[in-house]
Amino acid sequence: MSVLPAEGVSFAAEAPVVIIGAGAAGLTAALAARAGGLDALVIERDPEPRGSTALSAGLIPAAGTRWQRAAGVEDSAPAFAADIMAKAQGASDAALVETVSRAAGPALEWLADSYGLPIGLVDDFRYPGHSVLRMHGLPSRSGAELMDRLREAAVCAGAELVCDANATALFVHRDGNVAGLVVRRPDGSEEHLACRSLVLACGGYGGDTMLVSRHVPEMAGALYFGHAGNQGDALRWGEALGAATRHLAGYQGHGSVAHPHGILITWATITEGGVQVNAEGRRFSDETRGYSEQATVVLAQPGGIAWTVFDDRIAGIARQFEDFRQAEAAGAVLSAQNSSELARQAGLPAEALAATLDAVDRMKRSGLTDSFGRCFAGVPELQAPLHAVRVTGALFHTQGGLVVDRSARVLRRDGRPLPNLFAAGGAACGVSGATAAGYLSGNGLLTAITLGRLSGAAAARLAASRAHGSA
Repeated sequence: MSVLPAEGVSFAAEAPVVIIGAGAAGLTAALAARAGGLDALVIERDPEPRGSTALSAGLIPAAGTRWQRAAGVEDSAPAFAADIMAKAQGASDAALVETVSRAAGPALEWLADSYGLPIGLVDDFRYPGHSVLRMHGLPSRSGAELMDRLREAAVCAGAELVCDANATALFVHRDGNVAGLVVRRPDGSEEHLACRSLVLACGGYGGDTMLVSRHVPEMAGALYFGHAGNQGDALRWGEALGAATRHLAGYQGHGSVAHPHGILITWATITEGGVQVNAEGRRFSDETRGYSEQATVVLAQPGGIAWTVFDDRIAGIARQFEDFRQAEAAGAVLSAQNSSELARQAGLPAEALAATLDAVDRMKRSGLTDSFGRCFAGVPELQAPLHAVRVTGALFHTQGGLVVDRSARVLRRDGRPLPNLFAAGGAACGVSGATAAGYLSGNGLLTAITLGRLSGAAAARLAASRAHGSA
C-alpha cells in the first residue's frame, strides 16, 4: 500500500465519494452518502462483500431505541457511554465515546425505517459489561444476514459497488488532499480513479501477521477469526500521510471458538450459567469478565484448549444464533445425561469434571462468589442433559487505528484534520482502549455503523461543497 504524488496524474474517471471496503462500515457510509444526495462508489477487493461482520453474530449495541422502550428497558446514551468507559477503565477517548453512544440508536432506527432492516432487541440475556439489554440484531442473529441486507440496501439506494477491485495506492497532493487512487483488477489491469472525498472502511490489521506481532504480540500465532482482507491498509496509508494513531494494542478476542470446527459459540453459554474447564476438568478463571479478555486465558491452558459446559436451557437460548445451530449440525456440541458421560465423550477426567460441576452448583444454591471472583448468586443450576463444546481463543479484529473527529475525519498528529480523508469501522481507532479487556460487547459493529454513517454523510457534504468551489 503506497502513497504517490498526485501532481501530473491523469484519471480515467471520477466519483464524488469513494469508499474503500464494503463491510458494514463501508456499506453504511455508502447509504449515508446517497442519503446526502451524492454518488458513492464502493471499492471491494473480494468477489462479494463479507468482511469481518459476516463472521460475527451481527449484533449492534444502542441506547434509547424504540425496541428497548417496547420491551420496557430504560436506557440512555449517557448510560451507554458510562458502560463503554467503565469497561475500558477510562482509557477511551471521551468525545468519541459520547459521539458513538448518541449516534447508535438513531442509526439503527434509520436503517430500519429507510431501508427495511428487520432489527430487534436481544431480550433474553444481557451481555457482559452492559448494564441493560442493549444488543440489537436481525432475526437470524447472523452477521452474514446483516451484510446481505446492507448490500441490498446500498445497491437499491443507487450506490455503485465494484467488487474484485483492490485499492493499492493513493494519489495525494502536497497539502495532504487525496486526489484519487489506483484500483487493480484480478487480471493485473489498473485504473486511476479520482475522488473528492475518500472514506477508508477497509478494516484493521488483524490479518497481517507482522502488524499483529508488532502491536498485539500476545495474539501472535493465535487463531485469526477475522476477515483476511484486514491487512492494515488504512493504518499504513494514514501513517504515511502523517495521521495520528491510537491504541494500536487494542483488539477484540474471543474465548469460545469451536475447535477444530472454527465456529463461534455465543457467550450466552457462559452468561446464562455455563462454565469453562480445561483438559484437567477444572475451571481456571472468572468467565464472566468478558469474552474478549478470555481469549488469552483460554490460550494459556494446556494445548490452548478449553471446554464450554452448559445445559439444555442455555442451549435453547443459544439456538437463536445461526452460528450455534451450525455448530450443532457440525457435531461440535456434545450432549450427555450426566457429567460422567460428558467427560467420556470429551476425553476429560470424569472425577475432576464431576467435582467441578458439583462445586459450581453448590455456589449457585448458596449465591457464593468463587476464588476467581465470579458471583453465582441468582444463577440457575445446570440440569441434564448437559452439553459441552471444545473451544480455543482467537483474535477477531483490532481496535486501534486512525484517530478521527466527531465527523469521522482523520486527524493529523498535530490534531488538524486531513483535507478530505475519513475513516470508519476497523480503520479508525475504536472505543475499547489499548487492551482486549477494554472491549465491550458490540464495540466493533458500534463504530462500524455509527462512524460509517457519520463518515458517509460528512464525505458527501464535503464533496458537494467542492463541486461548487467552496472548499
